[in-house]
Amino acid sequence: MRYISTRGKAPALTFGEAMLTGLARDGGLYVPETIPTLNKDQIAAFAGLSYEETAFRVMRPFVGDTFTDAEFRGAIDKAYAGFSHRARAPMVQLAPNHFLLELFHGPTLAFKDFAMQLIGQLFQIALAREGRRVTIVGATSGDTGSAAMEAFRGLANVDVFILYPHGRVSEVQRRQMTTPSESNVHALALDGDFDDCQGRLKDMFNDFTFRDGVGLAGVNSINWARVLAQVVYYFTSAVALGAPHRKVSFTVPTGNFGDIFAGYIAKRMGLPIDKLVIATNQNDILHRCLTTGRYQMDGVKPSISPSMDIQISSNFERALFDAYGRDGGAVAQLMDEMKAKGGFTVSQGALQGLRDLFTTGRVSEEETSATIRAERTASGELLCPHSAIGVKVAADHLGSVPMITLATAHPAKFPDAVEAATGIRPGLPPRMADLFDRPERLTRVANDLSAIERIVMERRRL
Repeated sequence: MRYISTRGKAPALTFGEAMLTGLARDGGLYVPETIPTLNKDQIAAFAGLSYEETAFRVMRPFVGDTFTDAEFRGAIDKAYAGFSHRARAPMVQLAPNHFLLELFHGPTLAFKDFAMQLIGQLFQIALAREGRRVTIVGATSGDTGSAAMEAFRGLANVDVFILYPHGRVSEVQRRQMTTPSESNVHALALDGDFDDCQGRLKDMFNDFTFRDGVGLAGVNSINWARVLAQVVYYFTSAVALGAPHRKVSFTVPTGNFGDIFAGYIAKRMGLPIDKLVIATNQNDILHRCLTTGRYQMDGVKPSISPSMDIQISSNFERALFDAYGRDGGAVAQLMDEMKAKGGFTVSQGALQGLRDLFTTGRVSEEETSATIRAERTASGELLCPHSAIGVKVAADHLGSVPMITLATAHPAKFPDAVEAATGIRPGLPPRMADLFDRPERLTRVANDLSAIERIVMERRRL
């Protein structure tokens, strides 16, 4: 299995190389050269299996010879051992033909744990084998950062620096990043929004002297291994509702496009997915793009669903790559145009291809709060604002095919928004009950590449 860049000029890599590299040297994102497929019998055989065994069977074809079967199984088992629900990703029914997939039972209460916990294990195996150490720099709109710190804190051969937008994450999200005491993890509060954080991250990867000097690696959803780990729960949930013998649909609260792209990969692998529905908040660039054909930045508006406050959805580049017939030159031209002009127009053929794959919906702030309140009354479920956006958009697309909405975070990560909508302040799990008593450790940084690079150089362990 080889991995190629969406911009066509970087060398093809193995799974392990792509995982440790993150962003391609031509600025593109790595994708598999070919997508392995599973037949109906193989998918049907997932019924009744543990989450871990299904994960092994779904992901194994993508890994090649980077890890032995024993190493890969061991990493999967360790990754999910700390989840608080034995099903790992359980489902509850909200209404006829509408189901909620709970992805918040990991250590940091968000769906990012499914990928990050596994990546932490795989990095540890690969780096120990090669006698290497790396510096991981990540950008987060809230959940990726805490998940990365939880996965890598205390590891001897990894330093972690997480950029998050100062004042634009929830207090729980911030404290999850600023309270770990291990010396190898660092929270950097950047003056700007998430797109600024993500921009400086990409700038660091494109500064090859710095990149090579610190052994830079990335664990944002630009990292293919992140997307791959998220493919698994599409299979487990769909099979629980009768796949492959009947179709299922999914609605995904979407910011950086990684989670719903994982659903697209599941569909390419053979899972009978009817609809893949993109649910956006007021920062609705993906909804506008698929509606009008124009991908145009319009400034980030802070919301009660901060993990979706994004205008540059990095993983959308992977979808564009396929929509343009895997023409790396065409994708590179679009990305250059976005950098120069703040947007680009999708060709008619590519746009139609995207519309054939994805449906979209947009939810306002008022509708988000109203959905949290209404769902509490209707089903007893207490939703985080991101999950509520998914539920609202899903309700507009219900039909004869079962709909699964991804609940991406625990409501306790966004207590102010939930309390404002329902009068109920969700509590943290007992293991996190002292979160607000722990001392914080963070560094405020300017939106300046050289200043960020200097901090990384000074604080990483040699």
